[in-house]
Amino acid sequence: MVRKTKEDAGITRQRIINAAREVFLTKGVSRTSLEQIATHAGVTRGAVYWHFENKSQLFHAMREQVVLPLIDRMDGTLLFEIDKVNDSVTDPLMRIENFLLGTIQILDEDLETRQTYEIMMSKCEYVGEFSTVLQQILNNCSSIVEKLEQVYVRALQKDLINPLHSPAQLAMDTHLFFSGLLHMWVKDTDGTRFRNHAHALISSHVNLRRK
Repeated sequence: MVRKTKEDAGITRQRIINAAREVFLTKGVSRTSLEQIATHAGVTRGAVYWHFENKSQLFHAMREQVVLPLIDRMDGTLLFEIDKVNDSVTDPLMRIENFLLGTIQILDEDLETRQTYEIMMSKCEYVGEFSTVLQQILNNCSSIVEKLEQVYVRALQKDLINPLHSPAQLAMDTHLFFSGLLHMWVKDTDGTRFRNHAHALISSHVNLRRK
């Protein structure tokens, strides 16, 4: 019975998150109330407060469901075996390209991920109670840059990039390039300006770093 209760609670929690994503997408985060989310989820407002203290906590839970798998995939794609000495068959720059291309592929294939990114980039004002969410996003950005820098350091060690180029600057440049591409990819709903060219743009960005 206890296990069943936990399973039911988990199902209800996920239903609330799904409902929040759908309402955020249509109304925008600032114009959405927890009562509207509860109605859309088919639960009471009390049920929403049982799982989430406020709207920012619910937003954070929605965001984590797409961001945490992305971070896990980043560790696997970018940093796997990067510290091993005998990795002559591994191209660090190709690791970066594969990670960026893979992220675009996930956005293209997974509706929930795509909707969540649209909400984060176009439907939310990071002020008031959401200022802490903005800080979390900035912290994640710093972590991404640090991991990219590690890969560029390895590329420098393997003589794949110009020694005059700073791995730290290259990492920041790649992060800013991809952040901008993601923003425009999300906004390009008909796919005529950026979505159809994303793969070519990413390949070109990485190739410009090669010696």
